[in-house]
Amino acid sequence: MVRRFFERLISRPKEEEIEREVFEELESCLYCGADLFSSELFQRYRVCPTCGFHYALPAGVRIELLVDEDSFIETNRSLASLDPLSFSGEASYKKRIFDAQKRTGLPEAVVTGLGHIEGNPAVLVVLDFGFLGGSMGCVVGEKVALAFELALERRLPVIAVVGSGGARVQEGVLSLMQMAKTAAVAKRLHDAGLPFICVLTNPTTGGVYASFANLADIIISEPGALIGFAPLKVVEQTEGKPLPEKAHSAESHLEHGMIDCVVERTQHRALLSILLALLSYEYRLTRMRRILRREVPLARREAAWQSVQLTRHERRPTSLDYIVRMTSNFVELHGDRFCGDDGAVICGIGDIGGETVMIVAQERGHGGEDGRNLGRAYPEGFRKAQRALKLAAKYKLPVITFIDTPGAYPGLEAEERGVGNAIAQCLALMSDLPVPIISVIIGEGGSEGALALGVANRNLMLENAIFSVIPPERAAMLLYRDVNKAEEVAPALRITAQDCKQLGVVDVVVPEPKGGAHADPDEAARLLKRFILDELVQIQRLHPRTLVRDRYHKFRHMGRYSSRIRVAISREGAQIQEYLSGRLEELKEFLPSRAVEVPMEKEEPSSEPPESKE
Repeated sequence: MVRRFFERLISRPKEEEIEREVFEELESCLYCGADLFSSELFQRYRVCPTCGFHYALPAGVRIELLVDEDSFIETNRSLASLDPLSFSGEASYKKRIFDAQKRTGLPEAVVTGLGHIEGNPAVLVVLDFGFLGGSMGCVVGEKVALAFELALERRLPVIAVVGSGGARVQEGVLSLMQMAKTAAVAKRLHDAGLPFICVLTNPTTGGVYASFANLADIIISEPGALIGFAPLKVVEQTEGKPLPEKAHSAESHLEHGMIDCVVERTQHRALLSILLALLSYEYRLTRMRRILRREVPLARREAAWQSVQLTRHERRPTSLDYIVRMTSNFVELHGDRFCGDDGAVICGIGDIGGETVMIVAQERGHGGEDGRNLGRAYPEGFRKAQRALKLAAKYKLPVITFIDTPGAYPGLEAEERGVGNAIAQCLALMSDLPVPIISVIIGEGGSEGALALGVANRNLMLENAIFSVIPPERAAMLLYRDVNKAEEVAPALRITAQDCKQLGVVDVVVPEPKGGAHADPDEAARLLKRFILDELVQIQRLHPRTLVRDRYHKFRHMGRYSSRIRVAISREGAQIQEYLSGRLEELKEFLPSRAVEVPMEKEEPSSEPPESKE
C-alpha cells in the first residue's frame, strides 16, 4: 500500500509545475537586481544574464537539460524514507518528509535512472536540494548505491549531479553510514574501469562531499558554487573571523587543485557528451601504409649551442601550441587533489587522429606567463601528472607526454612539499603503467624534471631540442668557473637530438621546418603528429604485459658498458670522417687547377703460377 501511494504521488505532474511557478514569479535577480522576466537564459537555465548567478534547479529540470529527449528511464522510484529512528524534535520528521514530497513531487532527495547524452548512455544520479536540503539519509544512500551497481552490471559510466547539505540529522548515525556505503560502491566502479563524472552545484557540503562526490574521476562545478566539507558558518566560527570572499567556493577549489574545471550550466550537456565520447575508447588506429621518414642529417659539433639557443627562442611552439594544433575535443584536467594546481604541467583527454589519448605536458608559456613558471614544475605538477597517468591506466588510454622544461622548481617551497618524492613516484609509476606511452622532447629537456615524464615505450625528440643532465651555463661554472664558456661546454655534454639518438636515449629524431619549429609552427605540428601516430600504431596492439616488459628492458640496458663502447667507437669514427673531409677540402683549395688524386697501391706480383689456357 505504501509503495502504491508513492507511485501515485510521483505520477502527479502538477507537483513539478509548482517548482516552475516559483521561478516564473521571480522577476528580478536576488543577487544583482537585473531583470529576469524577459531573459531566455533565465527561463531555460535559471542563470542570471547579468551577474551569472546560478539559481538552484529541481532534479527533473536538470535531467531535462542534460539528457536526450525521451531517453531518461527512472529507477527505484518507489523507495522513500519512513522515519527509521522514530525521530522526535520540534517538528515531526514524517510531516517534513510528506511536505517535501508534496512540494517537489519526489519521494526522496535523489533521482536515479538511465539516460543518453548526445547518444552516449549513462547512469544518472541527481540530488535535489529542494528536498530537505538534498541531505543524504538511508534511502538516498541506498538509491545511490543501487544506481552504481546498475552501472557495474551494464558496464555504463555514472554522471552524478550533487547539491547537498550533508547527512540527514533525523536519521542519526544510520545517515552517517551512507557515506561508507556510497564510497565503497564508487570504489567498485573505479576498480571496474568505468568512468565516474561528478557535477557539483550550489551548495555541496558535508557527508555527500566527503564521500562519493569526491571519488569521481573528473569533478566539474558550476560558477560560484559553495563547496566544502564543513558548512560556511562552522568554518567561520572555527577561524574566529570572516573568511575571504572566494573561500569555500568553486573557484577556490579550482585554485587549490581540488576540482578539474568550473563550467557554466549552459555548457554542461556539451562537456559531458565530449567526456563520455572520449572515455568510451571505441576506436583504434590502423595503418594503411607506413610513412616515409625523412632522416635528420648528423649534426655538427658546433651545432650544440645553436640548438640550445633555438630551444629557448621566445617564439618556439610550446606544448599547448602543439596540443591545440594536433588534437580536437581536448578537455583539460586540473589539480592534484592534494594541495594545488600547477600551471607548468598540463593534463587532459583529447583525440589524435580519431583515437582518445591522455596528454601530460610541461608548459613554459610565452614570455613568462603567470602560473607557468617557465615550465619549472612544483610537486603538485608532478602529482597532477600521476593522477592523469592513473586515469589513463583505468581507461586503457595511450599516453602522450610533451617535455619542455629547464628542470623542476628548486625552491624551498618545492622541497618542503616533497618535490623529490613526487619525481620518484612519477618515474616508478611510468615504469610499469600498462598502456602505451610515447614521450616527445619538444624543447629543453632539463635533467630530473624532464625525465619524470620520459619513461616511455618510444621516445621522440625534435631535431633542434636538447636533453641534458645540467644546463650548459651551470656546467661551465662548475668546470671552468666561467659562465661564458657555456658555448664551449655544450658540445661535450652531448645534448643534441642526434647525440641522444646515438646514445640510445631517444628512438626517433623528428625533423623540424627549415629555420626551426618557430619558423612554421603549423608545419612543425603536422610533422610531429605524423610521427606520433606512426609510433602509436606500432605499439598500441601490444599486450599490456609486453608494453611493461619492453619498457623495463629498454631502460634497464641504458648506460651499460657495452653500449658505451659502441657509442665511443661511433663517435670516434664520425670525428675521423669529419677530419678527413676537412683535409680533402683544404687540398682542393690549395690546388684548384689540378684534381686531387689518391695514389693507388702498386699491385704486388702474384706468386701463384698463371692459369693455363685450355
